[in-house]
Amino acid sequence: MKFSLIAIVATLSSPTMAFITPSVSNKCSSSTQLETSALESLADITTLSIDSGDIDTVARYAKTGLITDATTNPLFVSQAGANGDARYEAMVQEAVTYAKRKTCAEDGCPVPEDTLNLAIDRLAVNLGKELVSLVPGRVSTEVDIRLSYDTDKSVERARSIIAMYEDAGISKDRILIKLAGTWEGIQAAKVLEKEGIQCNITLVFSFLQAAAAAQAGAYLISPFPGRILDWHKKQTGLEGYAPEADPGVLAVKRMYAYFRKYQYDTICMPASWRPSRGAAVEGSDVDEILALAGVDEMTIPEPLLNSLCALSPDVVKRNCDPTTDAAACNDPDFRLTEESFAQYWKTDVCGQEKLKEGMDAFTAETEKLITILIEKF
Repeated sequence: MKFSLIAIVATLSSPTMAFITPSVSNKCSSSTQLETSALESLADITTLSIDSGDIDTVARYAKTGLITDATTNPLFVSQAGANGDARYEAMVQEAVTYAKRKTCAEDGCPVPEDTLNLAIDRLAVNLGKELVSLVPGRVSTEVDIRLSYDTDKSVERARSIIAMYEDAGISKDRILIKLAGTWEGIQAAKVLEKEGIQCNITLVFSFLQAAAAAQAGAYLISPFPGRILDWHKKQTGLEGYAPEADPGVLAVKRMYAYFRKYQYDTICMPASWRPSRGAAVEGSDVDEILALAGVDEMTIPEPLLNSLCALSPDVVKRNCDPTTDAAACNDPDFRLTEESFAQYWKTDVCGQEKLKEGMDAFTAETEKLITILIEKF
């Protein structure tokens, strides 16, 4: 059985994106004994994550015992670079100094691309090291999103990231490498998994990506039901769906059922949530979460954790079950090749559009970080 993973992942369109958030007064962030709530009932059947890049928030929730793992990504790393908080500024300065020393870049000279790339990765590792000190489990660190269509370079950067962690005394068993759900990113995961470097395939919007990731032996996938719902609402003009008919929920359940039917070890951890019935409906903010209760793992931003804390435990019902869902799976275990993946991908408009959108957003964050780092050199 795989080590339980709870990750902290960014939701690009979430209002919780600010890197430093206010203190949480909700009882669920207390280290004291928690009252029974929907959140605790959900934690009984699904491994939970917190979607936050705030170190103080992560520390606070980790103390509850509900949160054990963490992740970084281009958004969090970019925010660390621009934050101004002394803790994050120290991370940035160390990353710049480290990159200069390793690549022999001199002060005042044009900054070579390889020096900037090393500084980006070092900053991600510095943030990851801080999270490792806060949580008892694993930390995810993302490979440069701009390499998502280059398997060899993705593998090279992943190995470098792992080496930096190991130089700091952190075992690779504490780290997950995040890669985008392109064919090339998934193949990079296949190489890395064989080397004992476990991977998190992110920006998953289609069954095709999920199946390819499982067949490659990826440790975990992060499908985004909320963004799948966004796409379908735009296509249909509908303002909402019943949670059990939400296209994002159905997509995740299909992935989960496939994994369980064919006994793939890959963990299904949905992220990025939307109100199935529409934002105007009271209580709809946790529709997708409750509809997927029982899935392997899920990552939830602080406002939605607070919403769950305010709900009765009776609202939580197991809607994902490994035996039941495996029996209901009608998908064949068709072995994908690069050619067949490409052919199927051409027909997956939702997957294509949402993957591009997500990658473009992360690329923009990386470019912001580059601008910040150049000024530090």
